[in-house]
Amino acid sequence: MPAVPHRLAPDEPENDGREGRMGFLEHLDELRTRIIRSCIAIGVGMLAAFAFVDRLADIVLTPIVGTLPPGSSLVFIRPGEAFSFYLNVAFIGGMLLAAPFVMYQVWGFIAPGLYANEKKFLIPFVVLTSAGSLSGALFSQYLLFPGLMKFYGAFNSPRMRFMPGVEETVELYMKMMIGMIVVFQIPTVVFFLAKMRLLTARFLWRHFKYAILIIFIVAAVLTPDGSPWNQTVVAAPMIGLYLLSIGLAWIVAPKRGQETSNGSDSTRLRLAFAATVIDQAARRHRTRSFTDGVRRTSIDITNSSRLP
Repeated sequence: MPAVPHRLAPDEPENDGREGRMGFLEHLDELRTRIIRSCIAIGVGMLAAFAFVDRLADIVLTPIVGTLPPGSSLVFIRPGEAFSFYLNVAFIGGMLLAAPFVMYQVWGFIAPGLYANEKKFLIPFVVLTSAGSLSGALFSQYLLFPGLMKFYGAFNSPRMRFMPGVEETVELYMKMMIGMIVVFQIPTVVFFLAKMRLLTARFLWRHFKYAILIIFIVAAVLTPDGSPWNQTVVAAPMIGLYLLSIGLAWIVAPKRGQETSNGSDSTRLRLAFAATVIDQAARRHRTRSFTDGVRRTSIDITNSSRLP
């Protein structure tokens, strides 16, 4: 099974004391280990958050209840709905508490493929991604989700009283929360990809129209209805973060002289990958041709031996 080599910088010696090559199965085993560690960390964070679940539930419910019309309140019908709400609150708290450790595991998985001078970004990566998780959670908690609830509550009337169920409300809350936590990682990811010369502001701007399409598709998945207004409300921060990412990629782009002297890493990676694919295809073609030739020869010999 072919091994995946470490990336070497132009001025980096081949034998730099790192742990050699890793095969595909070794990478899968490493990924499994990192995922298990992250799940354990989130579980421990949930236990810690569950000790303060009443206070966390008040923090979650206060902006929601404040948007409900007078006389309306959250209601639950099935016995397990309220308990499920507390579990979800504890999960969000545990995920935020474990965010630095989870991001450290993400970095630990991708670090073997980085240059030695790129591994110094460990602390900034963990700090910025953790800050992005917290920013996404706060944005969803105090701006996005209350705004959606206020929009839905605006249709309250004497004929139809707005009394949202706990299960549906929590489901929408979780989708908004997790979605914004993931979306707010975009500037950080783009920043480091641009820093490593794997992504450019020109590429992001050139594909801006496709990004808009993908953003509105994601917004349609996150919103519970097909309202264009709600999709626009959800898509607006994503578009803003994408534009911010373009600005960050432009700021951290290497100087023209540095880019000329060091070369484009992304181009080298693509060329190396293409060369590997072509080489593997050529080997398979030669092996298949040789096998077919041997098979045809054996058939001819067999047929000739059967002739009288």
